[in-house]
Amino acid sequence: MLVSATEMLKKAVEGHYAVGQFNINNLEWTKSILQTAQENNSPVILGVSEGAGKYMTGYKTVSAMVSAMIEELGITVPVALHLDHGSYEGCYKCVKAGFSSIMFDGSHFPIEENVKKTTELVHVAHNLGLSIEAEVGSIGGEEDGVVGAGEIADPEECKKIADLGVDFLAAGIGNIHGKYPENWKGLDFDALAKIKELVGDMPLVLHGGTGIPEDMIKKAISLGVAKINVNTECQLYFQEATRKYIEEGKDLQGKGYDPRKLLAPGAEAIKVIVKEKMELFGSIGKA
Repeated sequence: MLVSATEMLKKAVEGHYAVGQFNINNLEWTKSILQTAQENNSPVILGVSEGAGKYMTGYKTVSAMVSAMIEELGITVPVALHLDHGSYEGCYKCVKAGFSSIMFDGSHFPIEENVKKTTELVHVAHNLGLSIEAEVGSIGGEEDGVVGAGEIADPEECKKIADLGVDFLAAGIGNIHGKYPENWKGLDFDALAKIKELVGDMPLVLHGGTGIPEDMIKKAISLGVAKINVNTECQLYFQEATRKYIEEGKDLQGKGYDPRKLLAPGAEAIKVIVKEKMELFGSIGKA
């Protein structure tokens, strides 16, 4: 069922686990993630970047597809449809389209403007029963045109944004979108601990979940991270399975070129990595 992410993340904080946000790009992505969540009795967040939303012809299309798929597949676990790294304008579009959760990424604005716009969007979201995520300190790397320098969030600024009433907070702690370079220094747990101390039980969000070692993931969860975003890893698994299918010539056997058959190996591969992440995050059986 489609819900806001507020309650599922409150439960995650209390239970010392995290809920995965898995970004969707098309029907196959969405179906694989929803089925895996249902099979493992796990809450789940479907992330939609502005680029992916545009690719799927618009947020109304995405919202209609997700709502219909939840009904047709008989999905009963909590599902949040969430705008990822949303602009001010994008947030309003997703509110109108029927999303159950939004993220306003005002991290590139001066803190005063971030506060002003976040305050407005918190009011709008909560009046409609939606959850809202904000960001302080940019996430490194690039994701769908959103580029971040990888700044460590200022704990005082985190508290300032948290006090506005957002439901969960993304704070840059050295995490990066995409593949992590070999010389990556790791997550800044000192910064995370300071942020946690100031924001209390506010669920924290770890973007760039692909490639972070398991011990760091578990430590981050112990320090208040309740939502972990995964996108690149699903893309890599999909790519590898599809490449193997084609390189083995299966697309040339019978009707192997049928898109339903051509995309099936990638879709099954997504299920594998999503289940692995749910096990690591501790969300299985928590719906």
